[in-house]
Amino acid sequence: MVYVDRLVDYGWRLGPSCHLIADTVEELRAFAARLGMRRSWLQTSKSGILHFDLTAARRGRAIRFGAKACETTEDLKAFVAAGRECARRVAETRANEEGGR
Repeated sequence: MVYVDRLVDYGWRLGPSCHLIADTVEELRAFAARLGMRRSWLQTSKSGILHFDLTAARRGRAIRFGAKACETTEDLKAFVAAGRECARRVAETRANEEGGR
């Protein structure tokens, strides 16, 4: 599943923005590619959540493409949990790959 949170004005030059996350990094990257985003724009938040920043226009397109809009507190809890789980899986995969060298 892919999720977007609420738009917030962080003072970004492109206006209010939000975050795109997913249950897996593969799903996140594939969905971001559908939105025309570069893989290099993938970020890790201070709390360890893998995400892409979205403008208001891209948020709207993401929702039209099937992303779940997280508006309620419960939605946002699921949003954060999914982001953390995705980051955990990536870290686990990296550790397994490094351990196999």
